[in-house]
Amino acid sequence: MSAIKTAAVIGGGIAGPVTALALGRAGIEATVYEAYENTADGLGGMLMVAPNGLSALEAVGVDRGLAGQPIHRMVMTDGRGRRMGEFAGLTGLPPSQVMWRTDLYGAVRERAAAAGVQTVYGKRLAGAEETPAGVTAEFTDGTRVTADVLVGADGIRSTVRQLIDPAAPGPRYTGLLGFGAHSKTEVPQARPDTMYFAFGQHAFLGYWPVPGGGTAWFGNLPYEKPLSAEQASATPSAAWMRILRERFAGDVPGRDLLRGTGDDELLTFGGLEILPSVPTWHRGRMVLVGDAAHAPSSSSGQGASLAVESAVQLARCLRDIPDVGSAFATYEQLRRGRVEKVAAQAAKTNSQKSMGPVGTRITALLMPLATRTFLKPEKMFGWTHRYRIDWDAPVVPA
Repeated sequence: MSAIKTAAVIGGGIAGPVTALALGRAGIEATVYEAYENTADGLGGMLMVAPNGLSALEAVGVDRGLAGQPIHRMVMTDGRGRRMGEFAGLTGLPPSQVMWRTDLYGAVRERAAAAGVQTVYGKRLAGAEETPAGVTAEFTDGTRVTADVLVGADGIRSTVRQLIDPAAPGPRYTGLLGFGAHSKTEVPQARPDTMYFAFGQHAFLGYWPVPGGGTAWFGNLPYEKPLSAEQASATPSAAWMRILRERFAGDVPGRDLLRGTGDDELLTFGGLEILPSVPTWHRGRMVLVGDAAHAPSSSSGQGASLAVESAVQLARCLRDIPDVGSAFATYEQLRRGRVEKVAAQAAKTNSQKSMGPVGTRITALLMPLATRTFLKPEKMFGWTHRYRIDWDAPVVPA
């Protein structure tokens, strides 16, 4: 039985409720505190949950009824629509699922509520005070709550991260803006179980056919100035669509997908960000989880999956290791190497998305040979997608 009995989890997105669920399974009563006054239903773009993320969700009971679309293959094409390479799913694993962030958020939130996890809204963290026996969170409305541990699941701009280490790095702009939409255009021969990655002359575009007709797409536009989602949204969608249609005018199928997208259909996500290596994940009775500790860019396709994995591992460590400092250190040892390797690969992918016409042509020449020889699915994704956490296995202190 854990020596830790209570936890205050800061952040009510996806990582926060998942952490509370995992802690609850470990016998720790966790309450989630969310800065905003309401839930995040209907907000956010599209994301992918990989097999490793689906396995971690199963550990906290969020493994049924996910409103995702199974993806069995990934195909890369050049700006002329010519196939450069193909990766099939790994033998023995379920397919990745692509879904709206709001659908995953809703499934997690509903499971947490059913498990008795309390979520308190309108609680923006202002500070924290530690004692040998616990930690007290102080909110901007003047209220205070005390728990045995405080978990920062408050995202890439984490307040808890700054409390742990005021010198901690913040997010770094990747040089790419993110957009997405549903197009009425249907791409000939495109399969609904396949995600396509098109490296165009001036920008990158991913797409897949959706049930009911049409095509979902997301695009990454090289853009020198970093813009938040709010700043990017201040520019009318019609203006962004003019830019995107111009950038994709010579690309197949980007040109047609943009033509089939109404201006009012465009989702604007702002600058894609990545979190540099965070030197300090924990201090005293405070610890980070999810994007607060590790936020690879969306190019990794692993952001949500890694956050769920970390939540489960943190709960196992607090379940089995009585000393808080030792539990946190073991958790970090279990997670740091893996998440930083994923982040490094995502950074390479970002550079490929903005490599320009010459780089795209070179890639188009080399990629078919590479995928026939050394770039095999198992080598590319096996170490990431086959990762499994044995909940019942005891954790040995680092």
